[in-house]
Amino acid sequence: MVSHNEALERAMSGLLRENPDILNNLLMTDEAHFHLSGFVNKQNTRYWPPVNPKELHEMLLHSPKVTVWCRVGAFGIVGQYFFENDNEETVTVNSECYVTMLEGFVEPQLRQLGIDPTVLHFQQDGATAHTTRNSMAVVREMFGTVISRSGDIAWPARSPDLTVPVFSCGVS
Repeated sequence: MVSHNEALERAMSGLLRENPDILNNLLMTDEAHFHLSGFVNKQNTRYWPPVNPKELHEMLLHSPKVTVWCRVGAFGIVGQYFFENDNEETVTVNSECYVTMLEGFVEPQLRQLGIDPTVLHFQQDGATAHTTRNSMAVVREMFGTVISRSGDIAWPARSPDLTVPVFSCGVS
């Protein structure tokens, strides 16, 4: 049986063999939650101890946070998008606000930089907001190739986020 990481490595290695220039047209994306209470988002933090420490981590159910999305390509880090309502309060990332961000922020910014989104390979993780029918229809129409769950190039389920935005979302 092939592990998730092996499947991901095979997919990306195959993609690089087929198109050695792909890195020049690859747009990696992700969002991260930054809790204002000092709580660290364990989704983006991994620690693999040799034994199960059986530690209990208590936290507030809904601590105040900001959610920021960014994308990285060969042209650098371009913009940061904060998921907020009109009162500048953080909102949950759902399909509707994800599509609004893609159409109202991402596409205009890329075009302003002289980048045609239809030539880009757009990488996103398999979060539900990213992979609903509505979101995928917009992503497929906007970008040349989609690397995602149910995309042109499948991003294996439960794969770790290994993209640059995981580590640079908060960098300005």
